[in-house]
Amino acid sequence: MDDASTGYQHIRVNAFAPNLGAEIRGVDISRGVSDAELDEINRAFLKHQVLFFKEQTEISPSKHVAFGKKFGRLHSHPAAPTMDGHPEIFEIHANKNSKIANGEHWHSDVSCDDEPPLGTMLQIHILPECGGDTMFSNMYDAYEDLSPDFKRFLDGLTAKHESEHFYRGRYAERGVDDTNKTYPQANHPVVRTHPQTGRKALFINRTFTRKINELSESESEYLLSFLWEHVESIKYQIRFRWSVYDMAFWDNRCCMHRAIWDYWPAERKGRRVTIKGDVPS
Repeated sequence: MDDASTGYQHIRVNAFAPNLGAEIRGVDISRGVSDAELDEINRAFLKHQVLFFKEQTEISPSKHVAFGKKFGRLHSHPAAPTMDGHPEIFEIHANKNSKIANGEHWHSDVSCDDEPPLGTMLQIHILPECGGDTMFSNMYDAYEDLSPDFKRFLDGLTAKHESEHFYRGRYAERGVDDTNKTYPQANHPVVRTHPQTGRKALFINRTFTRKINELSESESEYLLSFLWEHVESIKYQIRFRWSVYDMAFWDNRCCMHRAIWDYWPAERKGRRVTIKGDVPS
């Protein structure tokens, strides 16, 4: 197939919104992905930051893992239970008995790790009749909108990302006993440079970022409050409404996301794999 309007010959790529995201058609992940398709998927990923693979069938756990590995080594979640027989897979599941739902707050996946994930691939298999959307926010644009002087100020700062406060006991209802577990924390630049695109993005989030290291407690609190409000501005956001078997693939290095739990007591379930990243710089 030839999509002359976008320069893709093996997949169809249509922008989801002017600021972020693209819908991908013309590829069936459940049957495997060719090298030519993979090259174009990667090009679209770096351009659009989050891809929504439409018109999919259910992707088996093994095919899901294999697709994720095409982009790098797979990441193990430090807290969540994994799928039986497939330790690379984190099952997303909320129903009428759940006390929490995954991803309810703005975040970049596991930014508390020394090497935060490159990206995450989630396919949804069970959806509520309505609701259960996921929001994404463009951290390139959030950085670019700052004044030159403020950018220079932020470029020299680092922030501590912690997870103890968030993960401790979070998955107890799913059988996880974390009594003796140590949860990760790491220091990362407030502004990171994407290792593939070379573009700068803000790299802070309300879930894991706890303090600006170079500032006093009060100064850090004021600055983080401003930055959280800034990066969560609606002008940087999109809101994706899922169809069953859609797969989303988002770049944790330059966008945040938030899953909306507005469907209780209905059920929402899916499987995700996460690709290892590198040390932010």
